[in-house]
Amino acid sequence: MSAVDQRLAALGLTLPQPITPVANYVPWVRSGDLVHISGQLSLGAGGGVKGVVGVDVSVEQAQEAARLCGLNLIAQFQAACDGDFDRVRRVVKLGGFVQAGPDFHDIPKVINGCSDLMVEVFGDAGRHARSAVGVYQLPLGFAVEVDAIIEVA
Repeated sequence: MSAVDQRLAALGLTLPQPITPVANYVPWVRSGDLVHISGQLSLGAGGGVKGVVGVDVSVEQAQEAARLCGLNLIAQFQAACDGDFDRVRRVVKLGGFVQAGPDFHDIPKVINGCSDLMVEVFGDAGRHARSAVGVYQLPLGFAVEVDAIIEVA
């Protein structure tokens, strides 16, 4: 069992099945030592978190939504590494998108839900560069979407 698997177990986290794309793209692409993971929505076993942050969704709910995105990303990391988390060298970058209401400005705070999870699960290798952007709409009405670039062996 890898250190990442052990951390996931210690945190009481179970990874979902990697989500199948809803349009004409693939879930991830490897180029050299980098794997680009397509955006993962705030989808969870209970349906996930949908709505406009700052209107229908609170900051705390949106942070949980970003954490769901993170779990979905980690499931894709696992698929991209043929199930071997020891091949993940570093989380290089996250790109976070928040379906934000007109007066909502705490977008970085929302994306911290995903960033914090990466550090909890991958330790120092989970520290990453990041973008956090407020958008008018996200696919299927979800509150948060996050994509990633990871370095693999």
